[in-house]
Amino acid sequence: MPEPFDALRRPSERVAPDPDFAAELRDHLRRAILNGADMTTTSEAPAPAAALRSLAPYLAVSDARAALDFYIEVFGAVRRGDPILMDDGRVGHAELAIGDAVLMLAEEYPEIGHVAPREGGASVRVEVPDPDASVARAVELGATLIREVSDSPYGRGGSFRDPFGQRWLVSQAASPAAGPRPARHGEAMYFTFQVPQAEPAKSFYGAVLGWQFTPGSTSDAWGFSGPGLEGGLWAGDRQVGWKLMYAVDNLEAALARVREQGGRAGEVENHQYGSTADCTDNQGIEFWLWEKP
Repeated sequence: MPEPFDALRRPSERVAPDPDFAAELRDHLRRAILNGADMTTTSEAPAPAAALRSLAPYLAVSDARAALDFYIEVFGAVRRGDPILMDDGRVGHAELAIGDAVLMLAEEYPEIGHVAPREGGASVRVEVPDPDASVARAVELGATLIREVSDSPYGRGGSFRDPFGQRWLVSQAASPAAGPRPARHGEAMYFTFQVPQAEPAKSFYGAVLGWQFTPGSTSDAWGFSGPGLEGGLWAGDRQVGWKLMYAVDNLEAALARVREQGGRAGEVENHQYGSTADCTDNQGIEFWLWEKP
């Protein structure tokens, strides 16, 4: 029996993209990259990018693959690339981002003295939003409780030994300060590196400059960090190169100066994190201006 709606079908026709829809989608992706989330649904400040600090823990664990899954489940950690596997199948190196810090670990290698502690050993302090939930989940997954979560003069926290031999001091993370950080007029607030393809750029700049990459909140978007530099890598069909966001004291006055100097000033957009506008200078180079709320 023929389908009754066949008579209503129309042949497929190619149409030009709706410029308003494309502009809205581009703005949504930009906000997601800059803030790590849709700012229309949260008022929290964006989390700082994880980076190697002056001191970073490097753990020896009895089962690296299971340990990675455990730390992701208990601490909300995020993988930093794929683990490095040795010829014998052991994990030779792996990294996780926890908050703004990096945790490194590897399988046990007794032949070089890289072994997990059997008794005692050092403890690693980690800050989490909810220490009660993190410690409870750790115990559910096989950790041994050392100290129950409780309040103390230095904050709320507890401790446990995980199934891989490591001792953890779990503490309540401090609430982030409301609003964006103070900025001076003219200061570059955020760096976006726009490239045609993400993987070749990650491979090149990781090898040449040692940049570390973490997955962004959208496809083809990556956070990156290096010595003195933090920003976002964004792949796609757009102007290639750096696009910076600069702080200004008065956005409307700054946009007027952009026009006076032969540049192009876009429309002002108001967000919870401040007011912004897309601009182009007098040589066609794109940038953003931002005024704090």
